[in-house]
Amino acid sequence: MKMQESGEDYLEAVLVLKEEKGLVHSIDVARHLGFSKPSVSRAMKLLREDGDVTMDAEGVIELTAKGREIAERIYERHRLLTRWLTELGVGKEQAAEDACRIEHDLSVETFQKLKEHFGSP
Repeated sequence: MKMQESGEDYLEAVLVLKEEKGLVHSIDVARHLGFSKPSVSRAMKLLREDGDVTMDAEGVIELTAKGREIAERIYERHRLLTRWLTELGVGKEQAAEDACRIEHDLSVETFQKLKEHFGSP
């Protein structure tokens, strides 16, 4: 079953924050995405139930192998699309925002062709 776009965004945020900070808590995800803490808590509960993340007693969020695979795929798309759009002359902030919209709907074939043309991000 295909994951919803919002779930992919949460997993991508956990991956990015983990790389930046080491430890990730729900409040970090809320700040990063600009969402409320209750919204993030609900999403983390659903992602735990789906086997995409784990959370320990201190509230530290970790990606499972399944969650990491999804997050890395989306983040790779985000970086390549952002680079492509900025090379076309789109401002960096707008490029990142647009990449976030496109990354979820792009076919595997189209993304592969973009990667072949531009190289890996």
